[in-house]
Amino acid sequence: MKLDTVIDDIVESYQTHNEISKVDAIRQPDKAVIIDLLERLQDIIFPGFFGRKGLKSDYVKYYLGDQIQIIYNDLKNQILLAFDYCENCKDSCKEEEARDKTLTFLKTIPQIREYLATDAQATFDGDPAAISISEIVLSYPGYYAIMVNRIAHELYKLNIPLIPRIMTEHAHSLTGIDIHPGATLGKYLMIDHGTGIVIGETTVIGEHVQIYQGVTLGALSTHGGQSLKNVKRHPTIEDNVTIYSNASVLGGDTVVGEGSIIGGNTFIIKSVPSGTIVNNKAVMRFKYSDTAEDFNQNEFK
Repeated sequence: MKLDTVIDDIVESYQTHNEISKVDAIRQPDKAVIIDLLERLQDIIFPGFFGRKGLKSDYVKYYLGDQIQIIYNDLKNQILLAFDYCENCKDSCKEEEARDKTLTFLKTIPQIREYLATDAQATFDGDPAAISISEIVLSYPGYYAIMVNRIAHELYKLNIPLIPRIMTEHAHSLTGIDIHPGATLGKYLMIDHGTGIVIGETTVIGEHVQIYQGVTLGALSTHGGQSLKNVKRHPTIEDNVTIYSNASVLGGDTVVGEGSIIGGNTFIIKSVPSGTIVNNKAVMRFKYSDTAEDFNQNEFK
């Protein structure tokens, strides 16, 4: 067999499976540029931690101005390229829409910082091994995954294709934590250890929630495929809930009530009342009363 034959066979496969080929395609977002944007955004969200060291307060506005200009230009261009994957985007207004969405996103940075400040505090308060807030910002993978989600979620809310998912999958590859950009995360979120966590697109998480490694907040079934798009298929976690390692909470109608504790290795497909404990024997105890109720394990199958 000659090498030319191998090449011809591969070229033929490009034509046969055109859906995974980009031959002759001029416009598409650049993954490397998007990852660079994440790093620049991390730099301005946490000034002095990343990027330029020794940043002085009397220079910070000039440094920020330079960085914001780069971020604005690169993000606007990547959004414009991503619009080619948007069925509802009109060619006549794509340029203007890309500018508007870029500016709208940039205006959310103070709010993103506010939420991340609460996440850092919650992580410090909840982890006795934490030495300082700085250690969390610089080194905790759970905190990094939350940061990327908070950035990507704002872009997701603006209906920007591809870019939010590229960002969160980059974080997934680095941390082992898979948070869809559509997931809504409340303030004071703590992800401890984090490896193997999966949080689905329509998940809603309240405030002061703690999540440990291996937790899945997922769909009860995905057999419907694309017919389930835009359907609430992931759970709602209310305020002050703790979910311990390797627990699975599944289904769009499933609500974990405020103040509940979900024990490790549990499998939950029905709503949990507020203020209860669930262990892997499917026993629930009301935290704020002197009574305890045993539930049949079949309730959670």
